[in-house]
Amino acid sequence: MDDPYKTLGVEKTASQDEIRKAYRKLAKELHPDANPGNEKAEERFKHVSQAFKLLSDPEKRAEYDAASRAGFAGMGMGGPGGPGAGGRGPFNFRQGRNRSGFDDFGDIFSDLFTDMGGQQQRHQPPPRKGQDVRHSLTLDFMDAANGGKHRVSLPGGRTLDVAVPAGAADGQILRLRGQGEPSHGGGRAGDAFIEIKVADHKYFARDGENVRLELPVTVKEAALGAKVRVPTIDGPVDLQIPAGSSSGTLLRLRGRGFASSKGKRGDQLVRLMVALPSSDKALAEFLENWAPPKGYDPRKGMRS
Repeated sequence: MDDPYKTLGVEKTASQDEIRKAYRKLAKELHPDANPGNEKAEERFKHVSQAFKLLSDPEKRAEYDAASRAGFAGMGMGGPGGPGAGGRGPFNFRQGRNRSGFDDFGDIFSDLFTDMGGQQQRHQPPPRKGQDVRHSLTLDFMDAANGGKHRVSLPGGRTLDVAVPAGAADGQILRLRGQGEPSHGGGRAGDAFIEIKVADHKYFARDGENVRLELPVTVKEAALGAKVRVPTIDGPVDLQIPAGSSSGTLLRLRGRGFASSKGKRGDQLVRLMVALPSSDKALAEFLENWAPPKGYDPRKGMRS
């Protein structure tokens, strides 16, 4: 093991908070669970853990700093007294006795540094967590909108009750910690990842946090205006259609959409679609005698 300060990438004057932050960053990058099969990353993880264990203990850190100033710290930690230096093995501070002024350093440091970096030391890898499991859950459109508990069957026959949040989206993945396969090495259990699939609705469609609906209306309702009953994901509500509405007119019902992750709800967007009866003699006779106002041309804006 090298200088613990260099291993963590901090200055010798670093605060405990700086040392802790440096360790967390490196441990997250190098953890065996994040680097399966990567022996170099695993070895670095061990050295980082050793360095943090030393420097996070104020007493041990003070002892190390004192030894470093005295010229002992490099020995046995990849320094002059480490393997390869004149064929000697890792430095044991007990060998430092009888050096002037440092007779008791061996007792203080022997347990801490004797085999750090030594070939005799055998590191046990941290226990690996259990295998993660993945499953999909298909929801009705309204179930996704309203949320609730749903039961899923995992491989092996085990069942789980999954709490689906209101406003769940197609493709959203829910993580259930500790609900995967158990660890065989004493680590924590794996996680269960549940992918949400939302079935289509016969007349609602989702647009982000908004709900879209195409609403058929009669010629009279569009021309003269009317109050009509409109379905929403919360149940039917009244909608006022302005007089003179055309097909494609977009009306908004605020707060009638899906719940967002921040708790705010989207809107329901209602597009009016004028629907004509397949056979209506009275309407046909009326239209034969009807003419648009003088100068009116609905396709005026399409002329080049």
